[in-house]
Amino acid sequence: MPAGKNRCFATSIAALVMLAAVASLHAMPRAERHETRHEIEHLEDSWRNAVLKGNIAAMDSLLADDYMAITPTGILQSKEQALANLRSGAVHFKSIDLSDLKIRLYGTTALVTSRAEVAATGPEGNVSGSYRYTRVYVRDTHGAWHIVSFEASKITDPGRHH
Repeated sequence: MPAGKNRCFATSIAALVMLAAVASLHAMPRAERHETRHEIEHLEDSWRNAVLKGNIAAMDSLLADDYMAITPTGILQSKEQALANLRSGAVHFKSIDLSDLKIRLYGTTALVTSRAEVAATGPEGNVSGSYRYTRVYVRDTHGAWHIVSFEASKITDPGRHH
């Protein structure tokens, strides 16, 4: 290899080593990732129970003040609207069975995707069915996780899992 290319190659390797070292400083240790995943799983159960039991106080503590949802019908819903719907009983859940839960961690953000089999009624009648959803949690400066975003899509062909 000519001297110029050799130096360029060495510089590239040095840059990659530095980048890897900096990235490793921000990587979450395995034990902490495991603990955080467990915490998010617990929060998912808390959310499910709050919805099923109409627990306004629990839902209020789970949702961030700037929470925004996109319902399966494409309607935007703020924290206040979500709490009002739960309070009024406009939507009543008989059951929510979750499966295929995946949690991805990005620093102080957790992205959850799952499949939900729902038995429920809403203002427009029966809204039971199979759904896929994405929920985003963000850890605040005190270390508490809050839901900042939620989006659900109805699975039109329940036989398809992908």
